[in-house]
Amino acid sequence: MLAAVSRVLSGVAQKPASRVLVASRHFANDATFEIKKCDLHRLEEGPPVTTVLTREDGLKYYRMMQTVRRMELKADQLYKQKIIRGFCHLCDGQEACCVGLEAGINPTDHLITAYRAHGFTFTRGLSVREILAELTGRRGGCAKGKGGSMHMYAKNFYGGNGIVGAQVPLGAGIALACKYNGKDEVCLTLYGDGAANQGQIFEAYNMAALWKLPCIFICENNRYGMGTSVERAAASTDYYKRGDFIPGLRVDGMDILCVREATKFAAAYCRSGKGPILMELQTYRYHGHSMSDPGVSYRTREEIQEVRSKSDPIMLLKDRMVNSNLASVEELKEIDVEVRKEIEDAAQFATADPEPPLEELGYHIYCNDPPFEVRGANQWIKFKSIS
Repeated sequence: MLAAVSRVLSGVAQKPASRVLVASRHFANDATFEIKKCDLHRLEEGPPVTTVLTREDGLKYYRMMQTVRRMELKADQLYKQKIIRGFCHLCDGQEACCVGLEAGINPTDHLITAYRAHGFTFTRGLSVREILAELTGRRGGCAKGKGGSMHMYAKNFYGGNGIVGAQVPLGAGIALACKYNGKDEVCLTLYGDGAANQGQIFEAYNMAALWKLPCIFICENNRYGMGTSVERAAASTDYYKRGDFIPGLRVDGMDILCVREATKFAAAYCRSGKGPILMELQTYRYHGHSMSDPGVSYRTREEIQEVRSKSDPIMLLKDRMVNSNLASVEELKEIDVEVRKEIEDAAQFATADPEPPLEELGYHIYCNDPPFEVRGANQWIKFKSIS
């Protein structure tokens, strides 16, 4: 008996002091927060202005947002080391969008987005390892190294699309499939403020409204389409009103609780059979448009720093949780350390994993047809599809 007690005590003694402190502290199970009221278009009422956050959800959201942030910073580093090549559009600063949207829907719902897709790829269920390996073009990537930054996919996640605005009609089509199959599912169809002026988006609005499709059109307004401010690019910057006959709401996209509650509201609206709805998420990206854009020629460093200091989504959640006794600073720091290690391990895999073999060029062209020969760059070499 004494030996058993001794082993238990020695085990406790070996734990880090901070972990013992966190374990012994009594935290609140949940807390109620006031959130910013959404601006509404053709809606009599909108999402609630108060919401409850549980300790469990708060810790989960914090870890997910930190993972997306650290993953994007690691992608920046790998790109500058020329390990990641080609196009690379980072979403750090916009973590409340991808994590908040996922928190407001079901795993069986659908999501399609534009090329700033790494965060959504993670929140839809893929690992950091698969994402970074795809960015480095390795065979352990989620698209076996053949897609890269703009072409990543997961279950009920349809990319990552490189053509500006082209994913919006596709999203309407996915919503049509949801309705046609009689499933209680919705499709989140995302695009940026730069794409919001595309004609095909308005065509998709029209069809979705005519057929009452369960489609949530979501404009991620990060204030700059490439290097042009919204004021210089759009006669009307009220993107949530752009559907005209379609109801809309404008949401604080830097507050994960605002995004979550607005998404729940919009999803319930679509599931009720009323047709599509628009959401504008007012957010901000810390990096430039892509890695080739330093991001400070059309905006000042002071502007970026002001957003970081006042509206950072991770900082806002952290402050709420600590001030409401949902978590301690030490506990959140431990999560930071664990996330950094996960990112470093994933980056090591993404740099050590082999590139796909040359014969992969002919694979997966069709999924059901028998294998066939595909001529390569050298016409005397043929690759056989084994799809």
